[in-house]
Amino acid sequence: MQSARDRWFPEVASPVDEIYFSSGEALGRMALSYKSLLADVYWIRAVQYFGGTRLDMKNGVMPAAGSGRSSYDLLYPLLDVTTTLDPSFNIAYRFGATFLAEGYPNGPGRPDQAVALLDKGFANNPGRWQYLYDKAFVYYWAVRDYRQAAHWFAEAAKVPNSPAWMPGLAAFMMGQGGDRRSSRFLWQQLRDTAEQQYVRENAEFHLQQLDVADVADRLTTLLKQYVSQTGEHPTSFEPLIRAGWLRGEPTDPDGVPFTIDSTTIRARLDRPSKYAPLPEEGVPSPPDSAPQQAPTR
Repeated sequence: MQSARDRWFPEVASPVDEIYFSSGEALGRMALSYKSLLADVYWIRAVQYFGGTRLDMKNGVMPAAGSGRSSYDLLYPLLDVTTTLDPSFNIAYRFGATFLAEGYPNGPGRPDQAVALLDKGFANNPGRWQYLYDKAFVYYWAVRDYRQAAHWFAEAAKVPNSPAWMPGLAAFMMGQGGDRRSSRFLWQQLRDTAEQQYVRENAEFHLQQLDVADVADRLTTLLKQYVSQTGEHPTSFEPLIRAGWLRGEPTDPDGVPFTIDSTTIRARLDRPSKYAPLPEEGVPSPPDSAPQQAPTR
């Protein structure tokens, strides 16, 4: 019967996303004993809303007027309602903070909301050091505030049963904060300790992006050496290939070629590379942890 109904009366998707109840407390009173079930429903809505908006942005689809999708406006309210209905909804706090901190257009670019959600999670679950760890990570990666990141790593270390390596991470951040080596270390920790597959995959992507950024730095060094020795300002890598400085056209792991910023004489990656834009300049990783040869087609 359901199959026949789906054929005869196909669902018509609304072009406008709406959230009818923005108060989780009021909704919880109406839900009676079904708070957990309703929290699941709102969590699913949040995931669908984030995924649908991100897919639209990736495909260049302009969101409908008033839908709230162009700026992910409904994401935090959906997550707030979810976690008010179920204050112990661990995945909603941690996954949701990851969504919120993602830079636009892959996410709303709202680290402030990510921090607010994690603060709410820790207030409701003070035994979960992971929320303070995630908060420190948001300050490190999205806000670039390394002192705050070190502070919250130290606070996470104070929570009973937190990992033994947490105090060292706070000290490491104070000493190395902002360089690419610390970025790689943090993403590796997140990849190795995250409970959710999406978070692990996201961390793995950023590790790959850091590797590509290291390659861009080595290409930039090569470009500047070429300019210094020849006096020429190449607009492509072809002169370096002809001169034997490169074995072939340098590309990202998917085969998208690097380009040259002629103003700054830097190697860079632009769309359609999935790694673009590359992370901000930083101290490259040590040679023994990075590929020695720029990839070629």
